[in-house]
Amino acid sequence: MIYLDNAAGSHPKPEIVRNTVFRALTELGASPGRGRHSLARHTADTVERVRGQLAELIHAPDPSRIVFTAGATMSLNMAIWGYLSSRGGHVLCSSMEHNAMVRPLLALAEQGKIQLELIPADRWGYLDTGSLLSRIRPDTALLAMSHASNVNGAVQPLEEICRICSSMKIPLLLDASQSLGLLPVDVQQLDIALLAIAGHKALYGPAGVGALYVRPGMELSPLLSGGTGGQSERHSMPEEYPQHLEAGSLNVSGIAGLGAGLDFLGAAGQENIYHYCMEICSSLSEEAAILSGVKIFWGKRDRPRIPVFSMSIYGFSPDEAADALDKLGVCIRAGYHCAPLAHQSLGSLERDGLIRFSPSRFTSREEARLAVLALEKIIREKAEKIPDQQGRQKSSMLLPVGEPAEDSGEGAGISGRSPAPPQVKGPLSAVENYADNG
Repeated sequence: MIYLDNAAGSHPKPEIVRNTVFRALTELGASPGRGRHSLARHTADTVERVRGQLAELIHAPDPSRIVFTAGATMSLNMAIWGYLSSRGGHVLCSSMEHNAMVRPLLALAEQGKIQLELIPADRWGYLDTGSLLSRIRPDTALLAMSHASNVNGAVQPLEEICRICSSMKIPLLLDASQSLGLLPVDVQQLDIALLAIAGHKALYGPAGVGALYVRPGMELSPLLSGGTGGQSERHSMPEEYPQHLEAGSLNVSGIAGLGAGLDFLGAAGQENIYHYCMEICSSLSEEAAILSGVKIFWGKRDRPRIPVFSMSIYGFSPDEAADALDKLGVCIRAGYHCAPLAHQSLGSLERDGLIRFSPSRFTSREEARLAVLALEKIIREKAEKIPDQQGRQKSSMLLPVGEPAEDSGEGAGISGRSPAPPQVKGPLSAVENYADNG
């Protein structure tokens, strides 16, 4: 099996992660903060060690402002509902967002609690800071955006955006699900108010664990209420962090595994992993782009991007291409990738999305080569099934339509033309009819 769906969840996990999760399940059965006995204390020490590791990774000033969650989706909901549900106001959101960001914002907009406005990305998936500035209002309460796209890997100009937010005193909610573990993020230097973290992607932890960083002075209403192991006589959640937002039993084995993933990341070197994965992506995309009917969707070569890219194959639906590759042992992601707004920005929405490729540190160069051969095979077999009509070559049925892209074989849309920005009617009604489609 050649696994190229690491943007959804890294696989395989490092051996240290597998071993640590097993040990946690066999040796850390107590609930942290729920007992005075030695096993509970030992479990709590493990949790706090990983909290400190995350704080060190993102340069958080206080580890207590790292709140463990069930994943980035929970982190984003915790941030959005916790900050905006009682505050309201005007909220800016990029057009490259995952539904984990869009859907809670839409829910608040539909309830009349916020006014939601999209910042359209260009055809490569990048935000223009001038467009951001022109949309800021006196009542703008939050800017919500992803650091890097889960569809085409485009990395937003974070430093410039953070300077704007700081100068205008607008809190920034940053979804770092795709970027953390590949790119450095310094929440103090950038003055990031809220940072959503996924543990199971480029941090190489297990599924079902994530975190939310909450800047000191930034207060959220709890999304969940329940037991915290302390101050049980109170009828409301404790005011102190992280207990203020951490209700219920924590996923101890998942947190321990995340800590082991961070150990692996530190030993291998984040920058080394990034460059290796970019090399794999570059080789795979360049070889695939030569094939008939293939169109690559990746951030621009001269702009920051992560090792995540998508493609269309003329004559194939995304599901058909993914199924054909799966039969050859190549695992990829097909459809909208839970990000229909991003596909609308890139011009791929009406084609039922794209197929996505995302390697990890464990993807070999040979696997990348074999993946290209698999692509070549399914394209050739498709051409052979198309009847030869009026003397035309069968392969001509697989050529892309429209104009070529303007730039070096990689582009944002099938025709190379910039799509119109997403239309916003009411609370983003244009999104409501789009299924996730995988």
